[in-house]
Amino acid sequence: MPPTDASPPDELLQRLRRFQSDYFPLHQQRFQDLVAQGQHPKTLFIGCSDSRLVPHLLTGAGPGELFLVRNVGALVPPYDGSRGLHGTMAAVEYAVLSLQVERIIVCGHSHCGAVRAAYEGVPDEARALSSWLELLQEAQLPVQACAEALRRTEERSVVLQLERLMDYPMVRREVEAGRLTLNGWHYVIEQGQVNVFDVKRGAFIPAAEASHSGTGPYHPYVEHDGQVLD
Repeated sequence: MPPTDASPPDELLQRLRRFQSDYFPLHQQRFQDLVAQGQHPKTLFIGCSDSRLVPHLLTGAGPGELFLVRNVGALVPPYDGSRGLHGTMAAVEYAVLSLQVERIIVCGHSHCGAVRAAYEGVPDEARALSSWLELLQEAQLPVQACAEALRRTEERSVVLQLERLMDYPMVRREVEAGRLTLNGWHYVIEQGQVNVFDVKRGAFIPAAEASHSGTGPYHPYVEHDGQVLD
């Protein structure tokens, strides 16, 4: 009898083939236009690397619409003018200065492993991860990890990253000129709900009830009566 190949099918290879045979022909012109005309996304999406967070599903975006940055915890390094190797910092600079995006979204989510790890610690061998999670310290609460503390920390972290973005000179300049908005989201995975940050109310509001897609926090902020709040 001839030998048989007992190895399981390569599922990833099959998916690549389906993309080329099924999806691509339906959208070929779109991809060709993106090559010929270049990319012009209006949104920089900074999201957690968590596999349950799928930006294109949440936003309904197609190819060429989102400039994506994914990292553990959806964190933004402080802007210090150094020449360190910060992939997220480089992406922010490229999105604002070269692509001239109109909005930046920072999207955290429920059951975030990074937030839990910030409370409970990581393996000794994960030295880079341990240093990276220090960026969460300002969002942490002086309590033991519990469901409520973790949720609040997830939300506090989103606001913290928005505040850090405002320390990026190019971001602050574009925000204050009215050409760029900052948007904070917290995605509740088990509910399929995105809560957006409302800087005036100082709270996260379900998208179904919100009047905007989540803007803030930055100064000056102008109330409806024209008074500038500091």
